[in-house]
Amino acid sequence: MELLAGIKLASVIATLFYSFLGLVLLILSYVIVDRLTHFSLHEEVAEKQNIAVAIVIGALLIALAIIIAAVITS
Repeated sequence: MELLAGIKLASVIATLFYSFLGLVLLILSYVIVDRLTHFSLHEEVAEKQNIAVAIVIGALLIALAIIIAAVITS
């Protein structure tokens, strides 16, 4: 019980809130990028198995995740 005594409920709630906020922002960013392209990203990756598009989208999502994490922690 001593281990749990140091954990505050407000810290846990704040962590969960910011985690979900980061996920929502990341998904919203993906949707915006998908709308800006003249083709469907899901169709290119899943159906046509375009590895180049998958790598670019993966790199974009990693970069956005780093930016979102930096903004949330600041």
